[in-house]
Amino acid sequence: MAQLYPVAGAKIYIGPAVNDVPDDEDMTAALFASTVWTEIKGWQTMGAIGDAATLITESVISSGRDLKAKGTRNAGSMQNNFIILPEDDGQIALIAAEATAHNFPFKLAFDDAPAPATSAVTMTIAAPGVISWTAHGLAADTPVKFSTTGALPAGLTAGTTYYVVSPTTDAFSVAATPGGSAITTTGTQSGTHTATTVPTGTTKLFYGIVMTAQENGGGANTARLISGNIEINSAIVTVAATGGA
Repeated sequence: MAQLYPVAGAKIYIGPAVNDVPDDEDMTAALFASTVWTEIKGWQTMGAIGDAATLITESVISSGRDLKAKGTRNAGSMQNNFIILPEDDGQIALIAAEATAHNFPFKLAFDDAPAPATSAVTMTIAAPGVISWTAHGLAADTPVKFSTTGALPAGLTAGTTYYVVSPTTDAFSVAATPGGSAITTTGTQSGTHTATTVPTGTTKLFYGIVMTAQENGGGANTARLISGNIEINSAIVTVAATGGA
C-alpha cells in the first residue's frame, strides 16, 4: 500500500541574508551547513514549492497551429500562513526580511524520519576505532548513538550522536561531526554494546525573497494570520530521509 506523507509536524526555518544565490549546478546541501537557522513558529499553511516551466507559444500562420516549447524554470511562489506570535524570533525575522530586497536561506524539515535501525556491535581499541555491525547498510555521515551494559572505550560516550565514517559492508568508524575525522578509541571496554541510528526526515533547502508579511483577518471566529509569501529564487536541494531500519 502507498504511504502518505503528512504535512503535520513539518517545520520551516529562515537564515541570515545572503549576497549571492548560487547557480543551479552549485546548489548542494553543503552550502547551508554553517547557516544559523531560526524556526518560524505558528506555521499554519504550507505553500507549494517546486519547479514549473514557462510555456513558450508561437502561432504559425502557414500551419494554422500554435507551436509550444518549454522556457525558463520557476521554483514557485510559496504562499504560507502563520498564526501570529508577536514574540517569536522566526516571525520577527520573517517580517524584517520582507522589508529588504535580500535573498534568505530557508529550510523545510519534514516529520517523516524512518524507524531507527539497531544492532549489537563490537568495537576495537584502535586509531581509529572500528565498529563491527554485519551488513549494516549505513552510508557515510549517518548519525548513530551507542549504549552499553558495561563501559564503552574511551573516546566514545553513551547517548552522544556520532557520524559514520569509512563504511564497509560489515564495519565503520565514527566521527564527532559529519565528514569529520574518525575517532581513536583507547582504554578498556566491557559489556554488550548496541548501536542505534538517529533517523532524520526529508529536508528541503533553498534561497528566496520574502514578498509579504501581511496580517490577514476574517470573521469573528477566525484567528489573525501573517501571510508570509516567499518567492523561491534558486534550485531546491532535497536531502532524503536517512538512518532507517
